[in-house]
Amino acid sequence: MHFMFTLYIKEIRSFLSSLIGYIAIGVFITFIGVFMWILPSEGGGSNILDNGFANIDPLFTVGPWVYLFLIPSITMRSFSDEKKTGTIELLLTRPLTDLQIVLAKYFAGVTLVLVSLLPTLIYYYSVNVLSYNKEYAGVDTGGMWGSYFGLLFLGAGFVAIGNFASAISENQVVAFIIASLLCFLCYIGFDFISESGFFGKNDAFVKNLGINEHYVSMSRGVFDTRDVIYFVSVATLFNLLTKLSLESRKW
Repeated sequence: MHFMFTLYIKEIRSFLSSLIGYIAIGVFITFIGVFMWILPSEGGGSNILDNGFANIDPLFTVGPWVYLFLIPSITMRSFSDEKKTGTIELLLTRPLTDLQIVLAKYFAGVTLVLVSLLPTLIYYYSVNVLSYNKEYAGVDTGGMWGSYFGLLFLGAGFVAIGNFASAISENQVVAFIIASLLCFLCYIGFDFISESGFFGKNDAFVKNLGINEHYVSMSRGVFDTRDVIYFVSVATLFNLLTKLSLESRKW
């Protein structure tokens, strides 16, 4: 467990010690801010000042699409860089199981997702202050926290997918592309498939296989254990696939 925690800290330091880490988080905050406060929107839309409602829903609408590219850029180095430099062989000789290596890198990625979310609380504070008066209490805090948890769970699922893509490729760019495509498929791809009508009565079941359906449910502020189980299952599945990828190097 000690070596697993050491690897976890190493992964976080490796990301935050590079300029790329701060640029990635800065891009996320800036991109969300531009959509929420600057870009005009006809008839309301994502611009808070235009739509006149005291909420930060644009953050939770745009956030998943930004994460589709941000998280693969975070995870693309996790295993592919180790393979390219040959340090993966050294890592596998440490007193760590393959699962501990996978989990250390996974939880480091989830921590970085959390770090990227924390600065967005300034948007909540700003909207709350601007909208607060004697007749209106400001932002619906309960619903907001449900949406935050939804975005965190979604990000955690994307991290597991990104690590898997990095584990099956030695090229960071290829790992980024594979991760982005898999994240897109898992996020919204099942919605398109279900709308095709190909599965008939099972369309609803197919739609429930996608991340978006469960993310939207949590974004309403409804904390359903079925949604939590779904996200945990997605993360578990891709972490196990990553573990199998590591084990295949020993055969």
